Amino acid sequence: MVEATPDTLHRLMKQAMDSGRAKTAEDAAALMDGYRLRIIFEAPGDPISQATLLTCVALASRVFLGGVSVEGKLDVPQLTALPLPAMLREAVQELGAQVGSVGADTPTITIGVQGPRERSGPFHMRTAVAGWRGGVLPIDADTRIATGEAMPLAAMLAGALAVSGAFEFVSTGNGMAGRVPVGLSLWQPGADWLERSAEPRLQYLPARLWLIGLGHLGQAYLWALGLLPYADGGQLELVLQDDDVITRSTPSTSILSTAAMEGERKTRAMSAWAERRGFKTRMHERLFDAAYRRQPQEPSVALCGLDNAVGRRALDSAGFDFVVEAGLGRDYRNFQSIRLHTLPARRAAAEIWPDRPTAALAVEQNPAYQDLLKSGKLDRCGMTLLAGKAVGAPFVGSVAACLAVAEVLRLLAGGVLNELIDLDLRAVGHIEVIRQGEDFSTLNPGYLPV
Repeated sequence: MVEATPDTLHRLMKQAMDSGRAKTAEDAAALMDGYRLRIIFEAPGDPISQATLLTCVALASRVFLGGVSVEGKLDVPQLTALPLPAMLREAVQELGAQVGSVGADTPTITIGVQGPRERSGPFHMRTAVAGWRGGVLPIDADTRIATGEAMPLAAMLAGALAVSGAFEFVSTGNGMAGRVPVGLSLWQPGADWLERSAEPRLQYLPARLWLIGLGHLGQAYLWALGLLPYADGGQLELVLQDDDVITRSTPSTSILSTAAMEGERKTRAMSAWAERRGFKTRMHERLFDAAYRRQPQEPSVALCGLDNAVGRRALDSAGFDFVVEAGLGRDYRNFQSIRLHTLPARRAAAEIWPDRPTAALAVEQNPAYQDLLKSGKLDRCGMTLLAGKAVGAPFVGSVAACLAVAEVLRLLAGGVLNELIDLDLRAVGHIEVIRQGEDFSTLNPGYLPV
C-alpha cells in the first residue's frame, strides 16, 4: 500500500494523480515503478563526462523508480570534486544506480561520444558539452557541438536535460522526445547552443554566497557549486538558510536528500554535505521575511530558492548587492517551467511578486484523491493539504540551478547579465530572455581564481 500523505508522497506520483492518469495512489506508484533508464558511459578518464554521468544518475534514480543501470568502464578513479567514493563504480552505486547491462530497448542515454552511433531503441540520446554549453542530441544524428573548453555547469546541464528528455518519453509517450537536439548556452541563454558565442574560459569563482532555501532548488545550487573547480574548497564561504526538515517526500525532488536524512533539519544535512566537499558553512535556521537584514560581514550575493511570494518580496530589502532567484512551476501542467530573476532590477520585488492570493489548481475531485478519502487513508484535511503540495521533478531544479549559478559566474567574468529568463523544458528552444537594465560593473562580491 502506498502511503500518500503530504509528507510522504513522491512528487511525480502526485503529477500522475493530479493529471488524472493515475486513478489511485497505487496506480501512480505502479507507473513510476515501470520507468527504467539505461546509461552507457564511454569516457572514463574525462572529469567533465564523469560530472555528466554523476548528475544523470543522481537525478534519474529519483525519477526512474524501476531502476537505473550504468554500463561502461567504471573501475576508474572518480575525478570530480563531489564528496563521493574514490572509485567511479562505487560513486555511481552510492547515487542509486546498478552497474551492468539491461535490455537494449530500455530508454538510453550515452555519455562521452563525439559523433553518431547506432540507435538501440525508440529513445536513445547522447550528451554534448563544450564551453558553457550543454545538451543532448539524437544518438544517430550527425549534428555536432562547436568545440570549447568545457566547464562543469555545462556537464550538469547536459545531464539534467538528458534525464528530462527521457522522462518526457516514458511519461507521455511523446514520439518527438529524443528525436531533436535540446540544449542551452549558459553564457548566452537564447543563443544557438551548438555554436560557440564568444564564451570565455572559466577564470573566477565566487568566494562568498548566501543560499536561501535548501529544498529542491537550494540543493541543486549546492550540487552545482560542488562541481566547480575550487583549488581549495575551504575558500568558499556559504551561509545556508532554511527552517524546514527533510521528509520522506523530499528526496523525490531534492538531489542531495536521502531517506536516511528523514527528520533532519535541511540546514544541518546540507551543511554536512557542503563541509564534506570542503566548503565553510554557517547556518541560519529561521524564515526569510521582511524583517531579515544581512549584516555587513556576511555574503552580499544570494541564490534564492524559496517557493513563496512572501519571502521573495523581501529580497530587495534584506541588504544584498545581487540576488539570483529561481522559481518553478507547481502543478502537473507547468512543473517543467522555470522563471529566473536577478535583482535589483527595473521592477521592485514587490511588483514582481505582489501581495495577492494565487488560485491553486483544484484536484481534490480527481479519482485518486477521492479514493484516498473513501478508503480512509486520508481525512478531508489531509487530502486538502496533499492537493496543495507542489508537483516537482529534480531535473527541473537542476537546469534552473545551472542558469542561476551561471549568472554569478557571468557577473565575475564581466559578461552581460539577465534580468529575466523564462523557459519550459518541454520546449527549451522557446526560451525568453530579458537583459539586465542595472549596472553591476563596479560590484565586487569577492572572487577566487580558478
